[in-house]
Amino acid sequence: MLELVKNPEGVLKGDEPEIEKVWTPAFIPLRVARNAIEVWHEVETDKTMSEADKFDKIADFVANEVFAGKITTDDIYNRLHAPGGQDVLKQQLIFVAQGQQSDDTKNYLAKKN
Repeated sequence: MLELVKNPEGVLKGDEPEIEKVWTPAFIPLRVARNAIEVWHEVETDKTMSEADKFDKIADFVANEVFAGKITTDDIYNRLHAPGGQDVLKQQLIFVAQGQQSDDTKNYLAKKN
């Protein structure tokens, strides 16, 4: 799950942020988990890749593979709160690669059932 700001332009003008919770799809193919492992390995071991390129690679994977196009990389870059944003994206990658759910996700699923 990602929390994205619905009204980033308004917030910059002093408005109160409106938050949109975007949940991962109910079904994430095993192929996506395998690809997440590859992305994680690449960004952790490739010493020639710049930090910005690593960030872009993770953001692209999260938008297009984890969320299956429900959000875009522009949504991530323009609507995800910067402090902690990179950690949030890495958590999404780990969630898919290892199946670790955040407490928010566990609580949401518990309420649904």
